[in-house]
Amino acid sequence: MKIQHYITGALIIGLGMQGISCSSQRNLGTVKLGLDKEFVHSNLADAHKQIAYLAASINESDMPTTYKDGKYVNWGSSWWCSGFYPGTVLYLYEYTKDEKLLTEAKRKLKQLEKEKNNKGTHDLGFMLYCSFGNALRLTGDSAAYKEILSAGAASLATRFHEAPKTIRSWDGGKNWDGQPWTYPVIIDNMMNLEFLTEVSKMTGDKRYRDIAVQHANTTMINHYRKDYSSYHVVDYNPKDGNIISRKTAQGAFDESAWARGQSWGLYGYTMMYRETGDKKYLEQARHIAQFYLNHPNLPKDLIPYWDMDQNKLTPDSKYYSQKDLRDVSTASVTASALLELAQYTTGSESQLYISKAEQMLRSLSSKPYKADYKEAGGYVLKHSVGSIPHKTEVDVPLTYADYYYVEALVRYDRLLRGEKVIKQ
Repeated sequence: MKIQHYITGALIIGLGMQGISCSSQRNLGTVKLGLDKEFVHSNLADAHKQIAYLAASINESDMPTTYKDGKYVNWGSSWWCSGFYPGTVLYLYEYTKDEKLLTEAKRKLKQLEKEKNNKGTHDLGFMLYCSFGNALRLTGDSAAYKEILSAGAASLATRFHEAPKTIRSWDGGKNWDGQPWTYPVIIDNMMNLEFLTEVSKMTGDKRYRDIAVQHANTTMINHYRKDYSSYHVVDYNPKDGNIISRKTAQGAFDESAWARGQSWGLYGYTMMYRETGDKKYLEQARHIAQFYLNHPNLPKDLIPYWDMDQNKLTPDSKYYSQKDLRDVSTASVTASALLELAQYTTGSESQLYISKAEQMLRSLSSKPYKADYKEAGGYVLKHSVGSIPHKTEVDVPLTYADYYYVEALVRYDRLLRGEKVIKQ
């Protein structure tokens, strides 16, 4: 089954152009940057103050997840979000050179290290690469961090199986029809592939890169609809790789476009183009961007509803009363992804991605989304949605929203300095 469709709309410009080599990101050249140093630096400075306040407010053993009803919520090192807080701290250390931030990050990394042996989760990319990957990049402490990352990649690789050619997500649970999952794979898994490709380069073990490529290829075929929206969950038969069902776990309904899932795919395929140079990944990322940015239900401030099809919910739906909640975390991921995608495209297409990312950053950096100093417990952004169907982390600050927001600002700061968006 080939994924090849004709498209129309604002992003068609440049889709027929040849992609650039990902071995060297191009300079954006004539693309106009609409944000200035003062905007970027003031928002990074505010994030620094907030995260410093959060660091001073939590307990020694806490691994921040969210803040609700005046209380800190921490799910521990084995929770999929555990790498985002130290990752955010490290990005802010990169910007500020504040040694207290590096000390705080290392303190949390000690708590997180044991997860390198966790073979019961598919989220080790989030947990280990966002944290130890940034630590390795910024400190060069190869003796310690390379071993941790290598062990973690080996653990993650145990979840890959040859028949479905994907990394398994959950080991248990049921779908909303009450049927047990057989071999569920969620679109979020695209975000763990950078971990594998980087460890492959680090160790010379080609197996990790091969797993990432096979997973990306299978996901491209089986997760995406003709309009380049993504299903959340594809359940496979692990014996022959056949599809059992396509479902949602966090979206409004099975055929809807759960917002954060669309951003995971955009970020993931942009990254896979960078890592492999395979132009089909660049084309996929462009198509996903077109679907997302041209969606008729995308609000003017570009902070999406938690599900892009939430307007189709009827009053008898159990989610109807929450249908208009925004998800700041999706906008943070998307803004960061678009800044990278702009470097692999040209002309008006590249300008479009930059301009949309700028608009998202302006919105995220203003009320009602950005927290005041000491508000929201020290989290930077408010109004994210974890999972409405699970009634968890609904309309609260979330650690991964902060991570990708800070990452986007750091990436934009590099653009202002004429540097590559991605530093490896």
